[in-house]
Amino acid sequence: MAIGVTFIILAVVVVAIWLIIEAKRMKHKIFAIFLIVLVVFSYVSFSVVMKKNEVDLKTVDGWKDASILYFSWLGHVFSNLKSVTVYAINQDWKSANETLSDAEKNKSSLFKKTKS
Repeated sequence: MAIGVTFIILAVVVVAIWLIIEAKRMKHKIFAIFLIVLVVFSYVSFSVVMKKNEVDLKTVDGWKDASILYFSWLGHVFSNLKSVTVYAINQDWKSANETLSDAEKNKSSLFKKTKS
């Protein structure tokens, strides 16, 4: 029952954001899409983190623990994204995926030795 009510509230928030943005007739709808994605991501991620860690949200201490836990989780997400991005940047992104055979390696190493 609680999930259904939460989904209805989430849908109302998404529709409200969309209507506010449309009412102003913004030419760039990217901002509206960004807000909707942000709201949906926040809701889903918060729900998953709280359900996994069984945090009691009926007390003030529970909300403190929930906020510390969620923002810690969010920090780790951004840290992991940074690591993946750095790893991808450091890859060899040549257009041809070439490997040298042993004979070609020997030729190139001999050429370097004789050239020096």
